[in-house]
Amino acid sequence: MDIASKFSLDGKVALVTGASYGIGFAIASAYASCGATIVFNDIKQELVDKGIAAYKEAGYTAYGYVCDVTNEDQVNAMVAQIEKEVGVIDVLVNNAGIIKRIPMCDMTAAEFRQVIDVDLNAPFIVSKAVIPSMIKKGHGKIINVCSMMSELGRETVSAYAAAKGGLKMLTRNICSEYGEFNIQCNGIGPGYIATPQTAPLRELQADGTRHPFDQFIIAKTPAARWGEAEDLMGPAVFLASDASDFVNGHILYVDGGILAYIGKQPQ
Repeated sequence: MDIASKFSLDGKVALVTGASYGIGFAIASAYASCGATIVFNDIKQELVDKGIAAYKEAGYTAYGYVCDVTNEDQVNAMVAQIEKEVGVIDVLVNNAGIIKRIPMCDMTAAEFRQVIDVDLNAPFIVSKAVIPSMIKKGHGKIINVCSMMSELGRETVSAYAAAKGGLKMLTRNICSEYGEFNIQCNGIGPGYIATPQTAPLRELQADGTRHPFDQFIIAKTPAARWGEAEDLMGPAVFLASDASDFVNGHILYVDGGILAYIGKQPQ
């Protein structure tokens, strides 16, 4: 058996939602380097244009579409257009997401619903749109970007934790309903990843010490560092490839060991 070929994505069409930048861009770039044709969306044309330019600079061709993944009509139209212009989607990564860090009692119901809509309803909508063609083709991979908040709670993220916990169970249910059609649905759960959005939390303070939140993350992570977007590439390729054909309903946490660790004993 040529095990290396199991990890190839040659000839596959991969849709990664919200992949103009950040984690989605890293995952899509990994897929492109393994031979996949990349398709992505974003909510504004300017973001799609920036994404296409970023892929081009990295040496990859990507097809970008403007689409609000919470809008079922837009999603259905986008998937139909992708199938017509690029091909049937073999790999879907539900990456698009938002977070609102607001104490629960200060959060409005509308704010809560918005997070649920983007982080949970949208993966349901996009998955539902691609599954029929995956069934016809006889295979498919769906990867939901979950979170450590699929397992843990923390102050100010009640909506996000509720959505990501629900996404974990949606992952398992898609596995349960469509596994017999050779469709594998798994989740990938990033730990704390160093991105431009988290950069202020990692800057040294005026006195030369680490930011308190940076200290907290380093102390809670056995790897003693923040993750990089590149740390997600290998796990994402595995879950998208034939190498994971008997892996289904699983959440693969890429967190440097946080979920396995109770923390250091106080001195």
